[in-house]
Amino acid sequence: MSANIATMAYIAATILFILSLGGLSNPETSRRGNLYGIVGMTIAVLATALGPRVTAAGIPWIVGSLVVGGSVGLYAARKVQMTQMPELVAIMHSLVGLAACLVGYASYVDTSIAFAGAEKTIHEVEIYIGILIGAVTFSGSVIAFGKLSGKIGGKPLLLPARHWLNLAGLLMVIWFGAKFLQAHDIQAGMMPLMVMTVIALLFGIHMVMAIGGADMPVVVSMLNSYSGWAAAATGFMLSNDLLIVTGALVGSSGAILSYIMCRAMNRNFISVIAGGFGTGGGAAPAAAGEQPAGEVTAISAAETAELLRDSKSVIIVPGYGMAVAQAQHTVYEITKLLREKGVNVRFGIHPVAGRMPGHMNVLLAEAKVPYDIVFEMDELNDDFPDTDVSMVIGANDIVNPAAEDDPTSPIAGMPVLQVWKAKTSIVMKRSMASGYAGVDNPLFYKENNRMLFGDAKKMLDEVLVALKS
Repeated sequence: MSANIATMAYIAATILFILSLGGLSNPETSRRGNLYGIVGMTIAVLATALGPRVTAAGIPWIVGSLVVGGSVGLYAARKVQMTQMPELVAIMHSLVGLAACLVGYASYVDTSIAFAGAEKTIHEVEIYIGILIGAVTFSGSVIAFGKLSGKIGGKPLLLPARHWLNLAGLLMVIWFGAKFLQAHDIQAGMMPLMVMTVIALLFGIHMVMAIGGADMPVVVSMLNSYSGWAAAATGFMLSNDLLIVTGALVGSSGAILSYIMCRAMNRNFISVIAGGFGTGGGAAPAAAGEQPAGEVTAISAAETAELLRDSKSVIIVPGYGMAVAQAQHTVYEITKLLREKGVNVRFGIHPVAGRMPGHMNVLLAEAKVPYDIVFEMDELNDDFPDTDVSMVIGANDIVNPAAEDDPTSPIAGMPVLQVWKAKTSIVMKRSMASGYAGVDNPLFYKENNRMLFGDAKKMLDEVLVALKS
């Protein structure tokens, strides 16, 4: 394939990636957007593999890599449950960061001798920044994977003088960067490059360890942005225009999404990254003397069905518990039945519900819940006072009134879905354990609240049977 044809293929792939992002911004066009992305990536891979920069001897290696990587991806897509998607996304981000690091070192060893003067300096700056971003993305994503999968606790690790540690690390990275650029040969430059890589890896670990459970969706979005910039840096190292453009698309869109999510949570983006959040992940409730006053009122599945049947307006708020129980399909059946009976059923989605951006939207779309009854938090919050029943399925922090009422709460100021303003609120939980942020929830003790304890799938199945009887 000639260079001109490869360039045209890259342009076509870039256009398809832009169309893919546009399509994915709306649930109704997401399938088409996904298809654009698949076609664009296929064109990009073929144009690279058959391009002028790949020799005949390299084709078997590329084909072998595609077979191995494609097999792993296909296996993950078929076997990984929807509840495991956040940690899968995190570990995929780590692979992008690792690839950027490996490409950076290979580029330094193999191509630096081909440059001289200003070109050599520019090339080495690209390598240094690419490895820096890649290392932070790699280690940060590995820690995010551990937190999302439960292998690492959700409690933020807040080291003493952590901000000074971050500043010291940044100054060391700059200092070793100067040493790297001053090196006269590859051997001399390798030492500062490796030291910087270690510092970047430690910074990625520290950065994500300092972030608590309730901010993990923002972390996933942020790491998505980092992986994009790592890909763009790789593109500069390899002089690959397509990698530069697509990396910039992913990086900028991820950064914008993170900013939007932080605004929706009334949080400062820098404070999320540097300060941590919450006290733990799914920890036990606080001591008895620190719990909100009041008693919990339990409710049965049959009583829940009766309340839903007699309602005119119902708002369902899904959370991570619904994902864990794989209850979205039963939720759809209940929704379908209630709508057939004339009940106005809607869904309220918090920006950080679940463990990654759009987690609940994906689950509801999988269950074929109509797009037109799924609303963002801001679109529904004013409707709760006129709602007969608000039903919370496995959510906690995003419906916690302490965010509005308790200025000392770790989630103070975070906008929440005001489910307690409905005539009756029903919270489905396995136990009284606090949410991912480790913050107790006064909602459980309100007079108009009822607690439906048990596995969400099992309880909702019983509610469905009771509704049909």
